[in-house]
Amino acid sequence: MKNIKNILAVFGTRPEAIKMCPLVIELKKRQSLSTVVCVSGQHRNMLDGVLYEFGVLPDDDMNIMRDGQTLFDITTAVLGGAKDAIERYRPDIVLVHGDTSTAFAVSLAAFYLRVPVAHIEAGLRSDNISEPFPEELNRRAIALMAKYHFAPTDAARQNLLREGIADRDIFVVGNTVTDALKITVKKDFSHPVLDFARDGELIFVTAHRRENLGANMDNIMIALRRIAEQYERVRMVIPMHKNPAVRDCVLRHLDGCGRVMLTEPLDVFDCHNIIARSKIILTDSGGIQEEAVSLGIPTLVLRSVTERAEGESLGTLRLVGCNEDRIVESFAELFTDEKKYKKAARAATLYGDGSTCRKIADILENITL
Repeated sequence: MKNIKNILAVFGTRPEAIKMCPLVIELKKRQSLSTVVCVSGQHRNMLDGVLYEFGVLPDDDMNIMRDGQTLFDITTAVLGGAKDAIERYRPDIVLVHGDTSTAFAVSLAAFYLRVPVAHIEAGLRSDNISEPFPEELNRRAIALMAKYHFAPTDAARQNLLREGIADRDIFVVGNTVTDALKITVKKDFSHPVLDFARDGELIFVTAHRRENLGANMDNIMIALRRIAEQYERVRMVIPMHKNPAVRDCVLRHLDGCGRVMLTEPLDVFDCHNIIARSKIILTDSGGIQEEAVSLGIPTLVLRSVTERAEGESLGTLRLVGCNEDRIVESFAELFTDEKKYKKAARAATLYGDGSTCRKIADILENITL
């Protein structure tokens, strides 16, 4: 039996980086632990911005991103890169986060090399293998390969128990997104987006999921245009995803539309502060659902299922799918009914109080392998 001394933390996308950087910062404070950070570069430009803002400098970079990369390209490149990194640094344990292809391939490499995996944000389930795609499969597969499971909520713990994960290997710690928000959200904040929305109500929108590309994305954009044209006080801000299929759809339907501001992706500090000042969010993002619940911003989820059902139970999140009329009608209800809006606009400590990273680091320091 031995204590953990050497940790290899691997991530590669913007959402992973937002939630892993606060944990890396905490782990680096622990004198008993040596933490190496390796990034895959699955999201190159969006990843680098988050690393810079949190002041996290990777020790290793797979730099896998290529134009037009597919899930096959990402998975095979990360699998090989993770093998090299694990053999180079010989960690006692490998940390992965969430449900990305990077997390899946790194877990598989560690499993093949018989190195324990600790899964941060474990146990979330939509119970639909195709939504989110491929994330639901990734998250379930990681659970099979991981030794330790850091679950954000007791509901996530129950999901893992139902799948046969030993209770002793599950730790309910909250979500590191709350730690990130404590760092990023400021009382004093200015931005052109807030200037744009000064004489109206800020509506924050993101859409990018693979399963929504095509007809679903068209429906979403048509609904957004109807909302912008119908409500004089709406000031809708849409940071456009880098995926050309998403951008082309957004521009085709909304370019030049009054009351709509289209922007490039926002850096994490700007994004979190703008979300915190929004009246309503419409999104198909998983991470933004968590941020919305933590900040108490009513959110219409542009998906038919969510792996973050606790936020729906609280009333902050409402699943509306991609039906044009349903999106418009659900928005109208929140935007015009003050009583229903106030009921949804309540910040919750569902994901913790901002001490999740400390809890994870404490546990890692005391685990014996």
